[in-house]
Amino acid sequence: MTKEDLTDTPESGTTGPGTSGGSAARGALLGAMFLMATSAIGPGFITQTTVFTAELGAAFAFAILVSILVDIAVQLNVWRVVGVSGMRAQELANSVLPGAGYFLAALVVMGGLVFNIGNIGGTALGTNAMFGLDVKIGGAISALVAIGIFLSKRAGVAMDRIVVVLGALMIGMVLYAAIVSGPPVGEALRQSVLPDDIDFLIITTLIGGTVGGYITYAGAHRLVDSGITGPEHVRDITRGSVTGILVTGVMRTLLFLAVLGVVAGGVTLAADNPPASAFQAALGDVGVRVFGIILWAASITSVIGASYTSVSFLAGFSRRLEARRNLVTVGFIIFSTAIYLALGQAPVTLLVLAGALNGLILPVGFAIILWVAARRIDLLRGYRYPKWLLAIGALVWVLTVYLGWNSLGGIADLL
Repeated sequence: MTKEDLTDTPESGTTGPGTSGGSAARGALLGAMFLMATSAIGPGFITQTTVFTAELGAAFAFAILVSILVDIAVQLNVWRVVGVSGMRAQELANSVLPGAGYFLAALVVMGGLVFNIGNIGGTALGTNAMFGLDVKIGGAISALVAIGIFLSKRAGVAMDRIVVVLGALMIGMVLYAAIVSGPPVGEALRQSVLPDDIDFLIITTLIGGTVGGYITYAGAHRLVDSGITGPEHVRDITRGSVTGILVTGVMRTLLFLAVLGVVAGGVTLAADNPPASAFQAALGDVGVRVFGIILWAASITSVIGASYTSVSFLAGFSRRLEARRNLVTVGFIIFSTAIYLALGQAPVTLLVLAGALNGLILPVGFAIILWVAARRIDLLRGYRYPKWLLAIGALVWVLTVYLGWNSLGGIADLL
């Protein structure tokens, strides 16, 4: 995908209210919000939310609230530094410490590739639930859909629109399920601030799954490609980062309420596929197909997000790759799909390893972001970074170090 393919808005400072350029910029900003949100809302997101709700019940509301607040702090800093500087994360890393950008890119691409295999598997399970298709056929067809988006003449616009539409579709269908299941909303609200049970491992898992790995940079890199950069766009950048996390939070909250209504009614979820059984219990037989639509939408948007963001880390190192980003992105999807088709399922061991890598990416990449914010005003085009935001970021960075340390256990288990 060339720079021209991805940059669907005029350069910074050339748009204004009421202009077609201003409308395009708003569309690109909305697309960046949803790209970040839908990248986080993948098959693992759906399964985790369901399992943790069944385990903690209404007390899971507290974990959701804490994770959202931490996620906002991370993305406020990442979006602002990347957006104001107009440089991708790996470019910032190399500017701070030569070679660090290559290390960060290697971690992101490795994790993105493995999770993309899992995302293809999610689309396959979604088509199976919707239409009864063989999982290999469903995965291959879904991959062709993603490839078609990146081969379109205006790939950036196509990507922005599909993640917004599918994101809205997922939220709408989960909202319907939440209403039908009749969850104890009052109890959930109480336990969001006064929980009966606090599980810090679950909280850290939610944080890592929402702002870990490639997800951290998906929306911010889309801003750079859209030309929405520079100190003059700080307000848009801030609004976009917070809204993107809130979209993710709304989706998780609605899914939590939908499942809570089911388990509060005494239903025991099936161990082999908890989310599908929850939707079936809430909506009857049609619930399985509704779940299939939600799972497919979550998975295909994650395929788009993982592929786009991973390749954005590679393309920045070579003008030749930058000029052929569409072909590289398509190749990334084809390679992921080929591995899935060869294995017939997502590789569990590799997913554990990729999860551990995601735990390492967050503190490494976030430390570079904070260093730029604190010490490299030259990279921020003279912008004076707010001290309060830097202080919050530093506190959250300590938590990301803890997450990263825990992620090493995943690597140790594999060895």
